[in-house]
Amino acid sequence: PLAEETGDIVEIGNWLVRMACSKLQEWQASDKTRHLTLAINVSSRQFREEGFPELVTQAVRNAGLRTASLKLELTESLMLQNIDDMVARMENLKAAGVTFSLDDFGTGYSSLAYLKRLPLSQLKIDRSFVRDMARDRNDAALIKTIIGMAENLNLEVLAEGVEEAEQLTLLKDMGCHAYQGYYFSKPVRLEEFEKLAG
Repeated sequence: PLAEETGDIVEIGNWLVRMACSKLQEWQASDKTRHLTLAINVSSRQFREEGFPELVTQAVRNAGLRTASLKLELTESLMLQNIDDMVARMENLKAAGVTFSLDDFGTGYSSLAYLKRLPLSQLKIDRSFVRDMARDRNDAALIKTIIGMAENLNLEVLAEGVEEAEQLTLLKDMGCHAYQGYYFSKPVRLEEFEKLAG
């Protein structure tokens, strides 16, 4: 929040884009890691910056990245902004091979009208639904509905906050095939991740 307030989030975010593209370039040189996709969070302030699409496009080109290896995770709060401008920015970046994931889906601002216009490739189900899905039929029903809707829109679905085997089993049974959470690993340093991935 402080970085957003001071505007430093833009400089930090721009550094992260360049760093991610550089790492993807390195990974593409190895048989063990060339299949990986790297997703990075983008703040709404950064995404609205005048030169952001050009910065990302240039970083992707400079690194010679394969299509869809860089994924930008956007929050639903972006939908509250100028939707036409947002779609245009996303389309420009999509043309450069970047894909998009809508983070924390279902927590507040979702609009089906916006959803059908955005060039997304993935919806991320918020951890607040996953946490109690084994004990709360409403959470389970919402997750099942999100998965079905995503399938009909040709979107991938990723469930956040998977911490128990029972959650994983239920998600698989519902048709969700991508997950993140402590059940698999706590956050690790880059070097440790590369050992796990290789």
